[in-house]
Amino acid sequence: MADGPVPPLERLRAARGYVFDLDGTLVLGDRNNLGLAALPGALEITRWVARQGLPFAVFTNGTTKTPQHLERTLAAIGFELPGDVVLTPASSAVAVFARRGYRRVLVLGGDGLAGPLHDAGIEVVMPDGRPVEVDAVLAGWYPEFTLPALEVACHAVWAGARLYSASQSLFFATAGGRSIGTSRAISAMIGSLTGVRARLVGKPSLAALRTAGGRLRVPLTDLVVVGDDPELEVPMAHRGRALAVAVTSGLGGPESYQHLPPERQPHLHVSGVDELLSLCEG
Repeated sequence: MADGPVPPLERLRAARGYVFDLDGTLVLGDRNNLGLAALPGALEITRWVARQGLPFAVFTNGTTKTPQHLERTLAAIGFELPGDVVLTPASSAVAVFARRGYRRVLVLGGDGLAGPLHDAGIEVVMPDGRPVEVDAVLAGWYPEFTLPALEVACHAVWAGARLYSASQSLFFATAGGRSIGTSRAISAMIGSLTGVRARLVGKPSLAALRTAGGRLRVPLTDLVVVGDDPELEVPMAHRGRALAVAVTSGLGGPESYQHLPPERQPHLHVSGVDELLSLCEG
């Protein structure tokens, strides 16, 4: 007789790597990732994972800061992180663009989005009102977005550039409540005018999870994905057949998952990473 599904707690204790969300899972800050404060159990669980000799990544859909800047910010509030632990949609965009051979990208965002692309050898073009020839258009956190930038982006897409979005989330968690994400709004405007649908490089795309798994050198099925947003981490985990752990310390409470079919539910639902640590320790 065939073996049945492995129980979630057994999978948790056999995990070979972890992917943690940032805002609402490990920390809360403001809409610009400033004033970050660690949530209960966040410092402890990252230290526990490291003591077990397991690799982990912190994947945030925010693109206001570069991964290196976020690592320094987290270190300043007490996190003990190995190098290259923070990932953003810019990280997965680099992987996607390299695989597709893109060399020139129009970036609708700040240095948090443009910096990792530039560091990877991709030519970054910023909108200045003049027509551009690029391989792709990438939208991220960009509160300075203007009508001239919209026009430049649309002409680039009409000329054949592929359209990508860092995130399609309506909101992200901050200490002051929900803040609207600009990536979805910007890509929606471009898509409405051009008829081209944006491809996602951030969570919950499989590209994002593959980037994390590749960085950790762990098969996706052996990862634990921990997050607070019912539209991000849980569906991403299911796409990669990873273990999905939902916390209620950010955007999503238990009621956020009631509308989902059983096969789309979190494998584990905990109040926060402090409770998850208790389960990990057994």
